Amino acid sequence: MASSSKANLTDEDEEEEEEVEHFDDFTLASSWERFISEIEATCRQWFADGPKNLLEKGAVHLDSSSKIYKVKSDLKDAAKIYSMEYYFEINNNGNIADWNCTLHDLQLCFGVKEFLVISPQSASGVVLDAPEASKLLSAVAIALSNCSSFWPVFVPVHNPSRKAFIGIQNMGTVFTRRFEADRIGSQVPIKFMHLEGLYELFVSKFAYSALDHPVHLFKVHLIMKLTYRTLPNDDEDDGIQDADAENAASETMPGGGNHSRKHWDDDCPWSEWYSAEDPVKGFDLVSTWSEKVVESSLEMAEMENSSPHEAEKWILTPNLSPNLDSSKGERIGFASQLQLLVSALDMSFEAQFMEDFVSAVENPGSDNLKSSMVIPPPTVLDRVLKDLLIEGPQFPDFSKGEHKSSRAIKGAPVESLFAQFCLHSLWFGNCNIRAIAMLWIEFVREIRWYWEESQPLPKMPASGSIDLATCLIHQKLQMLAICIEKKRELNEEFQDCLGSNDDVFAHMEDIQDGEESTSFHAKTQGFDGKRDSPLILEGFDGSKTATSKLSTNSQDVYSADKSTSDSKRRGSAGPVGSMKLLNSCQSLHAPFTQNAPLMTEDMHEERLRAVEAFGDSFNFSAQLERETLSSDMSAFKAANPDAVFEDFIRWHSPGDWENDGSEADGLSKNLTEAMKDDWPPRGKLSGRMSGHGNLWRKIWNDAPSLPAYEQKPLLDPNREGEKILHYLETVRPHQLLEQMVCTAFRASADTLNLTNFGSLKQMSTKMDQLYLTMASTLRPLQANLLCGNSETIQDLRRLCVVFEHVEKLLTLAASLCRKFIPAPRVYEAIFSDYYDFYLPNMGMGSADVDVQKEFDMKLQLRVNEREVVSNMFTPPTANQSWRKVLSMGNLLNGHEPIRREVIFSKRDSSNDHHYAAGTRRGTHMNYQQEIETYRMYICGTSNDLRVALSITSYD
Repeated sequence: MASSSKANLTDEDEEEEEEVEHFDDFTLASSWERFISEIEATCRQWFADGPKNLLEKGAVHLDSSSKIYKVKSDLKDAAKIYSMEYYFEINNNGNIADWNCTLHDLQLCFGVKEFLVISPQSASGVVLDAPEASKLLSAVAIALSNCSSFWPVFVPVHNPSRKAFIGIQNMGTVFTRRFEADRIGSQVPIKFMHLEGLYELFVSKFAYSALDHPVHLFKVHLIMKLTYRTLPNDDEDDGIQDADAENAASETMPGGGNHSRKHWDDDCPWSEWYSAEDPVKGFDLVSTWSEKVVESSLEMAEMENSSPHEAEKWILTPNLSPNLDSSKGERIGFASQLQLLVSALDMSFEAQFMEDFVSAVENPGSDNLKSSMVIPPPTVLDRVLKDLLIEGPQFPDFSKGEHKSSRAIKGAPVESLFAQFCLHSLWFGNCNIRAIAMLWIEFVREIRWYWEESQPLPKMPASGSIDLATCLIHQKLQMLAICIEKKRELNEEFQDCLGSNDDVFAHMEDIQDGEESTSFHAKTQGFDGKRDSPLILEGFDGSKTATSKLSTNSQDVYSADKSTSDSKRRGSAGPVGSMKLLNSCQSLHAPFTQNAPLMTEDMHEERLRAVEAFGDSFNFSAQLERETLSSDMSAFKAANPDAVFEDFIRWHSPGDWENDGSEADGLSKNLTEAMKDDWPPRGKLSGRMSGHGNLWRKIWNDAPSLPAYEQKPLLDPNREGEKILHYLETVRPHQLLEQMVCTAFRASADTLNLTNFGSLKQMSTKMDQLYLTMASTLRPLQANLLCGNSETIQDLRRLCVVFEHVEKLLTLAASLCRKFIPAPRVYEAIFSDYYDFYLPNMGMGSADVDVQKEFDMKLQLRVNEREVVSNMFTPPTANQSWRKVLSMGNLLNGHEPIRREVIFSKRDSSNDHHYAAGTRRGTHMNYQQEIETYRMYICGTSNDLRVALSITSYD
């Protein structure tokens, strides 16, 4: 029994096992269902995180839009891998503005906010198979429905160049929106080039037949945006625009002739040295029309003929050169050449004389000087020297163009000879050390020719004092110009003397009859007119005091005291107040004295080193000034024949005469009261003047009685001129290059400072900062503290980068200012926005600038500014190659829009549908409002047309 029961149980188990083996489990999911589940899980996760958490998890910001972010997830279905991207905004409130410049392309096409895009991971990134595209849309729609999400989803289809999409959006249990977009890239039908044809295309989507168009009046809402673009300002287009003018000129002028092409910066201060690329290539003008309701195609035809001036808004967008914020174009300007000059300075330590660089080809040990360091041909050298020197003597205004901080840089004024040499050097032979050496050698040779021929030195003043705030070479050239002028005067006087001697020998008898009177008359005439007129009252301590005490009767050359008529005064400038001579009680006269000898900075330093070496010796200081002291003493003796040493001290150095104050009071008394006082006045010399062996007294005793016009000049022009030329011919290369770098930076900045950039405060502040930065960086060069391989070279290279940034901004400011002179608000707003955009790059080199981020500014114009922008669209000429057959209408000064964007929409009330009543009772949603049932976005030109259609249906 037991065995039989076990046998029965075994048979039952076998039957159950057979039943299990043949059972089909329909709970197992297919691959498509798993794909939907994976999409649903991903969407639920994104929906739960929200925008802020998605940002923390690494959402990517889109470069094309300032407000859009996206997250991405990879999904697998069978053997294919898809990418699903979720696009969202941080602030997801409000409606989508139709012409918002921050919109994503799909937002603009379909009027959606946040959305999904699913596409295959392939080379094209689009779905080429229609069933596959429908399958993807169905899968995502099911997943979003399970999530209760209303996100629209799009799938790219067809060829990528067509920018085609299909999409779907579940809007609850009532509404569903379907999307479709496509593009025609060529041969657009003529009908669709006009607004009337586009209107009929939209109406055909909901009208039952074409016959309904003229019969039924459909209320279609319309908004439109037209984009115009000015002609580009590059060189090629400039040549095309100038073709008509050149052809017309060649017809009127016999023989034609060469016409110099005009560049945009011909009147800018830097145009003498280089032609800059216009940073503003043109402008895009966007004119937008407010929403209007159209009921017939005739209204569309009228709208196509309307002027852009009737548009509600004008929005201006500048098109800037890509080279403005990158080094892609290898921009040429002062900054690029200053970089080369700094490199030449770095190499200047390799030789002792400038001639060594010129003969570098013959030197086998200087291979690095041979490569790429080419000297320009002699014709170029001659032209540069002609520009520098052979334009005749000039007396430029050195203060022209100077910035308030310019003199903090120890260089030469921009209009001076050495500054012009430095600026020419920047462009001579690509500013290499060999080319600079050649130019300098020939330049010094020309300078020597001017010296030997006694010709005025161009671009250098031949009078005045030496400006010690400038570089040493400029001081030397300024002193050489003065020496040349003095040398010419001496030569002319010598020639005059020869001529006068001939006259004397020819009329000897007449001269003998009145010899005494004629001789005296000649001296007095020379004092009043030629000889003493350039002389001034000079002294160490008392010159200013003496000048202030001059009497108005300074023209009298005889003593005021009639009792001493036998004592003749010579070279007197008049009495000094009521001061009297100690011995004779006669009026003390101030003499005309020679100017102090001119000295350059190195001469002052040489004297200073001598004083430091010998200490503060009073006699040593007198020895250094012996010639000047002797000249002043001789002039004083001639003007005061009865004077003693104490009288000279009282006039020349009042601080060294100690009195009881009676003479000081005498300055305010009249002559009669002064004579009543005790005479001579009670006083004495100071300790240093009364000491034994005083050098001043010895010089006084040796000084002859000669007026200034009979003395030997303190400045020997021949000796000083030869010393200056010797310095210029033997200057060390690094000393020359140091002064050239300082002067080139200062002259370049002063040249740019002449640019008219309107009232841009940011640009003025940047120029101020540039001068301060230059003064700080160039200070080691001014103190001759530079050595080979110094860190200063690196600082100079960084200064060139800063200079380049400022030069770019200045070029942009000048271009904008000249284009918007009647509308300053426009160029100020554009420059301000670009300045804020470019400011983070100011501390980096051009190669480090982030070129991925582009400057994109939209400026809404005021009504009074439209005329200025409209004038930029000059009427086209017949010979311009860009002109084509106009076919779109809405012309602006003969220019048709480069792009036309139109949004048609049709709205219906939800009350007209049977779903509305039951839904309103079941929910609190307000379906009384109109629903956009049809929407069509159209963007295109005469050769391109893109259409995006969205339809809302009632399911």
